[in-house]
Amino acid sequence: MKFAYKFSNLLGAFYRHGNLCFSKDGNSVISPVGNRISVFDLKNNKSETLPASTTKNISCLGISPDGNLAILIDEDEGMANLVTRAVLHHHHFHSPVHSVSFSPDGRKFVITKENVALMYHAPGRNREFNAFALDKSYYGPFDETTCIDWTDDSKCFAVGSKDMTTWIFGAQRWANLIYYSLGGHKDIIVGCFFENDSLDMYTVSQEGTLCVWESDTELEGLRKGPKYSERKKMEEEKKKREEGESNEDDDVEDIVGEDGETRGDVIKGSADTPKQVEGIKNVCYSQRSKHYFNKAGDFNKLTAAAFHKKTHILVTGFASGAFHLHELPEFDLIHSLSISDQRISTIAMNPTGDWIGFGCSGLGQLLVWEWQSESYVFKQQGHFNNMNSLAYSPDGQYLVTGGDDGKVKMWNTNSGLCFVTFTEHSSSVTNVAFTSSGFVVVSASLDGTVRAFDLHRYRNFRTMTSPRPAQFSSLAVDSSGELVCAGSQDSFEIFLWSMQTGRLLEVLSGHEGPVSNLCFSPVQSVLASVSWDKTVRLWDMLDSWQTKETLRLTSDGLAVTYRPDGQELAVASLDGEITFWTPQTGGQTGSIAGRHDLQMGRKETEKITAKQSAKGKSFTSLCYSADGESILAGGQSKFVCIYNIKEHVLMKKFEISCNLSLDAMEEFLDRRKMTEFGSLSLVDEGTGDGDGVELSLPGVKRGDMSSRRFIPEIRVSSLCFSPTGRSWAAASTEGLLIYSLDASLVFDPYDLDMDVTPASIRQQMKKKEWASAILLSFRLNEMPLIREVLEAVPYDQITVVCSSLPDVYVDKLLNFVASTLEKSNHLQFYLSWAQCLLTLHGQKLKNRSGAVLPTVQQLLKSIQRHSDDLSKLCDWNIYNIRYAAALSKQRGMKRTAAESLSDEEEEEEEEVEMDSGGDEENIYNE
Repeated sequence: MKFAYKFSNLLGAFYRHGNLCFSKDGNSVISPVGNRISVFDLKNNKSETLPASTTKNISCLGISPDGNLAILIDEDEGMANLVTRAVLHHHHFHSPVHSVSFSPDGRKFVITKENVALMYHAPGRNREFNAFALDKSYYGPFDETTCIDWTDDSKCFAVGSKDMTTWIFGAQRWANLIYYSLGGHKDIIVGCFFENDSLDMYTVSQEGTLCVWESDTELEGLRKGPKYSERKKMEEEKKKREEGESNEDDDVEDIVGEDGETRGDVIKGSADTPKQVEGIKNVCYSQRSKHYFNKAGDFNKLTAAAFHKKTHILVTGFASGAFHLHELPEFDLIHSLSISDQRISTIAMNPTGDWIGFGCSGLGQLLVWEWQSESYVFKQQGHFNNMNSLAYSPDGQYLVTGGDDGKVKMWNTNSGLCFVTFTEHSSSVTNVAFTSSGFVVVSASLDGTVRAFDLHRYRNFRTMTSPRPAQFSSLAVDSSGELVCAGSQDSFEIFLWSMQTGRLLEVLSGHEGPVSNLCFSPVQSVLASVSWDKTVRLWDMLDSWQTKETLRLTSDGLAVTYRPDGQELAVASLDGEITFWTPQTGGQTGSIAGRHDLQMGRKETEKITAKQSAKGKSFTSLCYSADGESILAGGQSKFVCIYNIKEHVLMKKFEISCNLSLDAMEEFLDRRKMTEFGSLSLVDEGTGDGDGVELSLPGVKRGDMSSRRFIPEIRVSSLCFSPTGRSWAAASTEGLLIYSLDASLVFDPYDLDMDVTPASIRQQMKKKEWASAILLSFRLNEMPLIREVLEAVPYDQITVVCSSLPDVYVDKLLNFVASTLEKSNHLQFYLSWAQCLLTLHGQKLKNRSGAVLPTVQQLLKSIQRHSDDLSKLCDWNIYNIRYAAALSKQRGMKRTAAESLSDEEEEEEEEVEMDSGGDEENIYNE
């Protein structure tokens, strides 16, 4: 149970490559992130990454109309998965697939590869041996196919191609529409769209041209043709009659496999008009109009397009980062806006047509725009370059990351989204840290500054610099949050500042190499620093920052960290070893040789084996678990290792990625790419100007960006355990990965006996023996059963039950309450359990605070989350009530004024009546 961590979410990656899709209800956008897909809930402001993954980066994505199935197709091999949060089937298309689309009725789906479109039967609700049953193959384009669109009744579909033509095919066997080819463009077809409930077409090309095509036949005018078997019999009879004359059908053939079984029909298009069936006129298209996007003369490539049929809105994205909204068929411009500095890679619209999703692969941006109100619904962007460091907040609710793009980003672990970005640094951010209060974030950068950010006002309130310009490579903040220190990689010094004043207090000299890492002791005023000079130095604040101990290492030091109780120090060195020291005595207590656990892969450009390359690899990040019994280690590898400190053995290895699109993933290279001159991967086959590959210099970590084709290398740059102990995070090439414990996947009983069964537990509940039922449920340790027992306890019996629990079960019950409170709706009920446990057993829990600390932090995190949600709701209600009260007062005042006016009018009318009455009496008397 302790090491049953499972992948739970991917942060910092919102869009990589491929197309976007909206969910059936339109409230969620589905985005491919590398070899996984993430679902972003736009209503609840949450994100979730599905556990299913492909072997390479996803190139196209298709969602069924009912939203239950998804097809994920990766680059290169073309593997497809039907996903309902789990992989249902795999299929290889043997060549790259460019697009995929389900029919509106959900019975078929079409994929395009090379110059062919393949139509498959969509799998049903029942289990099938082969979920990819080929129905028909459609040929016609001379170059690669690019896009697909269906008619509303699923009778026909259109395919765009790089040969500047658009082909319309019948999904069924129609007598008057087998295929039809549309031209009129001078560049690649980016999008082709049918009109609503019509065969009329819109085609958009890359040079910025829109063609409007009108059909002379409605959808209801399509006539069914003869079945293939009947047609074959008619042809055979015709052949016999003509005796030797060949009448080959150029339109329809069949695919026959090696076993002689028919795989599906082949429909071959040609430049000639299809043969006309007797008495039935073929469908014919005519160009109604032609419009141009680049009217001003500034050529701007059109890169993406989407069309909403019901609202007749066309959205087009360009290489400059701008997009246009037009209403068709009049081509009236509704809106135009520039949303990015990079090209727009994909566009999608939700079913109602209100929201537009944009993906920019250059910067990894994902945006959702509401065009009617002209506002952003969702706007997220990860780090442009690699993440260098991360840190958890003291309550485990937030994460902070720093990257090579000079940005510091704050993440909410519950929603998985970034809520603030600090851009004050002008160079790479090398390290970040939280203060003990959790309201201040400190970052160090290669620009020579250490900056402190206030999380209340989201501003940079303190900037600390050194007397001489220095590049800071490490950072540490003491437990009180008053002292900040940073290590330099060029002057080999450590600088110490005061957080309150920002003044430089001390410059610590003594290292003879770059200072790679710093760490303050959690219980003492001692600073540990590790350097490339093969030493670890302990600096004592009480002794005027003199060197208290100097620990000699066998190789260059890369990382150092203290155990949570401050009684042990762990150091990672360049030779792949993790050594453990006692800070008080300076003695070594043990070591772990972890080089063989890294299992480094071989890069495509390396000329030595992975075994030889692994000799220069090591762990670059260490982190103790919350209880201090295990340590997490990661570095230049796709594996993250958890070691038991007491036994010095490997407990579990986590493979953070299986994406073969990254470099150094496999131990052996493909022999088919190996020649006597080296690997074929050294040959740069990218498009663009240049005279070949630009090989990176030795020691370059991220590759030469001047190369036209760049493959990032898999590595883990930073690790951190959550203070709650239930999750840990890793900053890697893929993004910010979070692994957490899933109690539902593990059966871990405690003190199990033959008499401990669900039936016996429920029998105790019937007898109202609540304490006995709770003890038995924890011995069986099934979470749903524990929840059932706890929620059956009457509210007035909680104090009695808590007072009768043994100490061992108090810890278990408090841990269960802390984890359940985060997701349960019974807020007051579980808060009452937590209050009673802490009140009755608080002193005993304090005596063993080291073991209970992760549980208490998890409890605080859950309470803080509910507090934030409820405070927003309560504030909103208070403001609405105040507004309603003020409005009612104003209406009362207006009503009083109106009544006074009406009273005055009535008095005037009475006076007039009295005067008129007196006149009438005088006249009568006269």
